[in-house]
Amino acid sequence: MRVRYIGKTIGVLSLTDGKIYEVLGVDPMIGWLRVVDDSGEDYLYSPKHPRPIANPNHPGGRFEIIEDDENGTLRKAIFGK
Repeated sequence: MRVRYIGKTIGVLSLTDGKIYEVLGVDPMIGWLRVVDDSGEDYLYSPKHPRPIANPNHPGGRFEIIEDDENGTLRKAIFGK
């Protein structure tokens, strides 16, 4: 599964505007996406409004689905459908 982040770049080791990221899955407890970000590590990001947890005033952005799985896992997580 892959998504493109659209929005203000979060940081050099986080998410960059326009970049495509690998999604390892959706956390079953909170429904957030486990994304391999610019740090090379996987972190949880909100599927509806990704932004840094430490900076709630950051405008964040959104994810655009590039490649979903056969179950529509990303579509369900991002759009609730």
